[in-house]
Amino acid sequence: MNESIPVLRTTDHGTAKLMPDVDRARAWLLTVDGAPQSYVDLDDPAHLEFEYARRLGYVLDAVAEAGRALDVVHLGGGALTLPRYVAATRLGSRQDVVEADAGLLDLVAEHLPLPAGSGVALHAADARAWLEGAPDDHADVLIADVFGGSRVPAHLTTLAYARAAERVLRADGVYLANLADQAPFAFLRSQLATFAEHFEELVLIAEPGVLRGRRFGNAVLAASHRPLDIAALARRCAADAFPARVEHGAAVREFIDGARAVEEADAVPSPEPPAGAFGIG
Repeated sequence: MNESIPVLRTTDHGTAKLMPDVDRARAWLLTVDGAPQSYVDLDDPAHLEFEYARRLGYVLDAVAEAGRALDVVHLGGGALTLPRYVAATRLGSRQDVVEADAGLLDLVAEHLPLPAGSGVALHAADARAWLEGAPDDHADVLIADVFGGSRVPAHLTTLAYARAAERVLRADGVYLANLADQAPFAFLRSQLATFAEHFEELVLIAEPGVLRGRRFGNAVLAASHRPLDIAALARRCAADAFPARVEHGAAVREFIDGARAVEEADAVPSPEPPAGAFGIG
């Protein structure tokens, strides 16, 4: 049993709460303003509790041969779930984590510290500002999981942002994003259209019920200049406890259906989730 008690703290951008999982000895759920942000098991950093995190993990597993060290940039820190995953599954990786909420980084460092020698550098900065200041060809993978409360900020949705992401990635690099939307998918379709301007290959991963418009939910976007192993991704996603579909090629182009790429003047945050969409009110 986890004998730890919840931790509540007001950080720079909201009220963060760490809640212990009674079923896993050193596992914690992080919420910010009531919205679930991260789940971490300190004894098993390769355990990915959230469905969207597992889908990001499946892509991470597919971008290079198993165990090969990668240079990874994470926009959005949370409780550092995916940086811990990469450090555990790809020893020797170098990772940058960019989190605008310095107080949240302090909370996580205090209560959920990274192991020594993890290769993870933490940066208290705005994600886009840091990205625009990063060098060319800096990363093999760039993961965007940035939510202001429960919405993707508008300045992380535009053509200029996508161009900066493409510049920071190496030629064979992969961009990944956790997005959230519901039918008729105005936001998600605009994001696919935006990244299609800078990347040849697009992949969309989401639960069938979300893609069919039955409910609000997360969708993972992957963008690259090289084909990903779609068959392997599809197998992993289909075998998950919460199966997801992997769409690419003509199916993604059909999904975009004439949506326009996002210019700076037109940028809006992702839609507000309906009450109870993520299980915590």
